[in-house]
Amino acid sequence: MAKPRLAFFSFASCEGCQLQFLNLEDEILDIVPHVDIVEFREAIDNHSDDYDVAFIEGSITRPADEAKLKKIRERAKVLVAFGACATNGGVNRIKNFQPLDDVRKCVYGDKWNIPALDTYPTKSVAEIVKVDFNLHGCPSSKKDILELCRALLQGRPPRVPDYPVCVDCKLAENLCLFHKGDICLGVITRAGCDQPCPTVGARCIGCRGLVSDHNKNAAQDVLAEAGLTTDDILREFRLFQAYAEELPVAKK
Repeated sequence: MAKPRLAFFSFASCEGCQLQFLNLEDEILDIVPHVDIVEFREAIDNHSDDYDVAFIEGSITRPADEAKLKKIRERAKVLVAFGACATNGGVNRIKNFQPLDDVRKCVYGDKWNIPALDTYPTKSVAEIVKVDFNLHGCPSSKKDILELCRALLQGRPPRVPDYPVCVDCKLAENLCLFHKGDICLGVITRAGCDQPCPTVGARCIGCRGLVSDHNKNAAQDVLAEAGLTTDDILREFRLFQAYAEELPVAKK
């Protein structure tokens, strides 16, 4: 039986999620013998248009990249949106709330009007092509990467949490940041990160995106005690939640 062929592609991103894959170190040794990695700029020089699974890191910010993504989707049997930039547009999406020509002028100065720098809003991968699996987070966690790879090799769906970070915080016996007078997005953010930020007293900024039904699953009692609503904290945390303001699918 032929090994699955894996390819990694970068769009508008820092490539930190691909580095997380390499950071698996010892754990990756259990995966590598069962796959062929045919394209991975961070690790190898090879280039191939023959692959089964495509990992897409980064948001789509240019028409040329949208066309490239569609070609990748045509070739791949499985397409994975890899990290926050790919799954929801990430930090890059903040530019969509400003005049795009102003953004270009700010970044590129007097070269802002070069045709290659087309005015184009930031989009997530799923806004352009069908996504089979999402690896959430900024960066994606090593645990999630391993779970997805194992699931693909075993022919089963990956086990992905769809409940708020608050659940894991309570299990870890963390003091709720709302009770300290702070604001935290953990009430509506997808869990699975092992809550590293609240555990050290830092607010969750929602890099894993919203739970699929954040109105039902959110800790409404905690928000009510703080005099806040879901919309209030979404506005507070546009850093990773800009997509929730733009896309109807995120506004359940």
